[in-house]
Amino acid sequence: MKEAAADPRIGMLKGSLMCCVCELLGLLPVIGLPSALAALWNSHRIRIREKQFWNAARPYRIGGALCAAVGTVFWSFVLMLILCNMATGDVAGGPFLMSGDE
Repeated sequence: MKEAAADPRIGMLKGSLMCCVCELLGLLPVIGLPSALAALWNSHRIRIREKQFWNAARPYRIGGALCAAVGTVFWSFVLMLILCNMATGDVAGGPFLMSGDE
């Protein structure tokens, strides 16, 4: 009976650590946005299980979710800037000119 109760707890621990790994990848450029979204998804699934069982790796899950949220907002903003720059057609400099003269 104790073995059956240990399985969900082990899954929560592994999921919390996976959330921490995904959040670290979420801070990287290019692959950051999907990894951050995966970390948020894992955090949500684990948080639902925490209502039934105690999670020893809860600080990892919380830290992972916070960093993943920051990574999601940051990389979404960068993606939005890139798409807006492409939509306006200002590819060669745009509003952010490198030199002082226009």
